[in-house]
Amino acid sequence: MDRSNKPSAIGVGASIPQPTISFTDNTVEATLPTGESVTIHLYGATVTSWKLTSGKEQLFVSEKASLDGSKPIRGGIPVVFPVFGPPPSNHATSALPQHGFARNSTWEFLGKSSSESVGKEGGDAVKLDFGLSHPMLSEEAQKAWPFQFGLVYSVTLARGSLATSLQVQNKGEKNFDFQVLMHTYLSVEDISQVTVKGLQTKEYADKTQGGAVATETSAAVVIDKETDRVYRGLDPKAPVEVVTAGEEKPLFSFTREGLADVVVWNPWVEKAKGMADFGPDEAYKNMLCVEAGSVAGWQTLEAGDFWEGGQTIRPRL
Repeated sequence: MDRSNKPSAIGVGASIPQPTISFTDNTVEATLPTGESVTIHLYGATVTSWKLTSGKEQLFVSEKASLDGSKPIRGGIPVVFPVFGPPPSNHATSALPQHGFARNSTWEFLGKSSSESVGKEGGDAVKLDFGLSHPMLSEEAQKAWPFQFGLVYSVTLARGSLATSLQVQNKGEKNFDFQVLMHTYLSVEDISQVTVKGLQTKEYADKTQGGAVATETSAAVVIDKETDRVYRGLDPKAPVEVVTAGEEKPLFSFTREGLADVVVWNPWVEKAKGMADFGPDEAYKNMLCVEAGSVAGWQTLEAGDFWEGGQTIRPRL
């Protein structure tokens, strides 16, 4: 029957552009419709590239870095777990290599979350999840650290930020201790023109001086020699900023959740020359590590419990 007042046809709006994900050669790459991109290697779940809309790379990766799984990747954002630095001789981690096993294990890509569920910046975002558990470790690592655990590492790319977070699950019947660090290598144009702010009055252990403890007196930490400091007891929500001389707006700003320690590291001249996978030798001038972590002591995770911590990096746009 003919109706005199037919409802008008409902128009179909244009589909909203979505992030694109590619998975090739054991790497996962995500690109936002606005052009920002991130690349993660399954080996170590290491973020090896973070580019802004302009195409400018924000992370440093050594020209000599091994990307074939033969050794940890020198650069990007390696994940340090369950121990930072050389393991202490009287600890459950003592049989592990320096910085533990997370950065030299092959992780599983668990999938992505849509931008609707992770968009906190008022724009497009995509969250990529990676997993590692005890059965996935090498036989050697399983024997060296015989605890049942699960790690879920999330990398969230948004307009104007990159966030990385780690959830640690104790799936066994025994408590275990751990440390965690996100070993972020930033790309900078000239290390002599860069300072680190937000650390004044904070206590730090200076690893270039045998771990001697001191208090930071400078409002802007200058990098003019080998630097390897573990700043501890920071307020995670108070930003730590990398600032270029003469400019007020930070080059990078870090906020953290559950991570009260920050490592500032640059190998400088001699140490850079002594690392086989660091290159070119002069590349120390173009990188700075600002590493959010929980490494000044140990987190104890009870059987069946979980812990989570993370960082958000915002670049100057």
